[in-house]
Amino acid sequence: MAQTNNITGASMQVHYLGDLRTEATHYDSGIKIITDAPKDNQGKGEAFSPTDLLCTSLASCKLTIMGIKARSMNIDLKGLTVGIQKIMTIEPPRKIAEIVLTFDWKGIDKKITTEQMDSLKRSALACPVALSLDASVKKTLHW
Repeated sequence: MAQTNNITGASMQVHYLGDLRTEATHYDSGIKIITDAPKDNQGKGEAFSPTDLLCTSLASCKLTIMGIKARSMNIDLKGLTVGIQKIMTIEPPRKIAEIVLTFDWKGIDKKITTEQMDSLKRSALACPVALSLDASVKKTLHW
């Protein structure tokens, strides 16, 4: 299913489809993601917006890094879920002011020690997406 890399050096591409919609393609897998501008910014809101994807990337990154740490501790995090709230600035320029992540442990937290939980939380703080975000973006974590 992998596609040919048709932009030199690129591992992904984004194509503007018109009407404030894009299609992103991951070359190695061929997986595609559609984005749409949100309703509050002239869009239809029929798909993830680019800022939705940024917030989703933060949550996915934290879960992935925690999963790597959990694997090394023989802990199964399957089922752990993160709710995401995106808060945009009120004043221009339009940007993300805060990302609120709420972890729903589905009882996993009752099966591990306090030390293991602390280790998982520390690992989540070091996710590359979090470290790449501008310091002005508030990141609130509800464990």
